[in-house]
Amino acid sequence: MVPRPQRHGRHTPEVHRSHRAGWLRAAVLGANDGIVSTASLMLGVAAADAGRSALLISGIAALVAGAMSMAAGEYVSVSSQADTEQADLRRERAELDAHPIYEHQELAAIYIGRGLSPELADQVARQLMAHDALGAHARDELGITDTLSANPIQAALTSAATFAVGAALPLAAAVLSPAAWLVPVVSGTSLVVLTALGALAAQAGGAPVPRAAARVAFWGALAMGLTAGVGHLFGTVL
Repeated sequence: MVPRPQRHGRHTPEVHRSHRAGWLRAAVLGANDGIVSTASLMLGVAAADAGRSALLISGIAALVAGAMSMAAGEYVSVSSQADTEQADLRRERAELDAHPIYEHQELAAIYIGRGLSPELADQVARQLMAHDALGAHARDELGITDTLSANPIQAALTSAATFAVGAALPLAAAVLSPAAWLVPVVSGTSLVVLTALGALAAQAGGAPVPRAAARVAFWGALAMGLTAGVGHLFGTVL
């Protein structure tokens, strides 16, 4: 275990959020897609003057199909990233076995480029390679770390679960609202939750909250408005 540096006086501990990047991205993307796509579809069906039962069926179908689509898409995408990382690690392991001196020089050159003197860079590269050569090259040459490495199953499950939770919100609003108020209740509820989701994600990631919340709300409102317009147009024509 690496000893923590000693600090003199009162000092607020540093808080880093980069370890949240993988699951936070999948969770926000899943919930946002669940709300926007399901609410938009339901509003489009409602604008086409479809019955309440058709509206609820469309919402349930959007929830199931969207959750499965998100899970499959995330799994395939992140699996491709993981395959690429593993291929790079295998190639790097072979290079370390075949050309250790060159790999040492390559790692030292990276540290020189970051500002170390040639002598110190050579010493650092030598000690790190003696401790964990592949780990040092993976981190500093390839940019692969345990924090940022791809995890397909985690991404797939997170996306599917958060999409389902997000999609359930406009669906529940449609079930509980009177028929005459269905469109404003579904759209209003979805926008409020989208704004809160954007603010929560920004706070968890350390980003500016107002900008993130406004961005999510704007694109959600645009998607719902366009889909409702298309539903109204085709509903009138047909």
